[in-house]
Amino acid sequence: MAEEAGFFGAALAGLAFTAALAFATWGASLARSDASLVDRVWSLCIAGAGAMYFVWLRPQVGLRGMGMLLLAGAWALRLSLFITWRNWGHGEDRRYRRIRARNQPNFGFKSLYLVFGLQAVLAWVVSAPLLAGMSEARPLNALDAAGFALALFGLVFEAVADAQMARFKADRGNEGQVMDRGLWRYTRHPNYFGEACVWWGLWLVAVGGAGWGGAWSAVSPVLMTVLLLRVSGVRLLEQDIAERRPAYREYIARTNAFVPGPVRKAPR
Repeated sequence: MAEEAGFFGAALAGLAFTAALAFATWGASLARSDASLVDRVWSLCIAGAGAMYFVWLRPQVGLRGMGMLLLAGAWALRLSLFITWRNWGHGEDRRYRRIRARNQPNFGFKSLYLVFGLQAVLAWVVSAPLLAGMSEARPLNALDAAGFALALFGLVFEAVADAQMARFKADRGNEGQVMDRGLWRYTRHPNYFGEACVWWGLWLVAVGGAGWGGAWSAVSPVLMTVLLLRVSGVRLLEQDIAERRPAYREYIARTNAFVPGPVRKAPR
């Protein structure tokens, strides 16, 4: 009973953190009329929930839990800083401008649950492997090694992809062109692929710590992959890009959308 109470207490503490950070960001978004601020704190909500689990479940959290928290923290901080830098001075992202237009009047209040509340809950769900992995203290094993390796690979892959795209966009000579170099030559969304690898890797670590009793935390990488492929990632970004940029159609024809693969010959 004590272990169950600790588990559920940690889970509630994580949810409380994501809700509090989302609520504070909502207040800032009202002042700035910018709901896309949620993107800057999304990853911090996830890592912050992990920090709550770490604090709540001590002292049973060992090297596995510390490793998971450090890796998730590095992922979250890098992504938050990158999105903040990328969006600085550009106002509200066009995706959120469309959401705002569809939900008038009183979008300011509606965004509390349509955007910020929803993101808080999703972030909490994505943090599930951190909770599962920290709730058990089994000896480190091969699944841990594989999981940490996959998560670290994903973190580096995503960071390199973002850096390559940022450098490409900074060159005015590339204006109007399609980025198909570096990692972007083998997948149209290497940053998303790397992010999925991070959370599938952390899930493997969770199973390494909790055994198949922690398999339930697969809800995290499954949700993350669905979001990246079908909701806020690939589908949303590419729904009208071929019309706006005809060269992108050729890029789609020769390049995998998600998993890296060999370049195909574009049909004539």
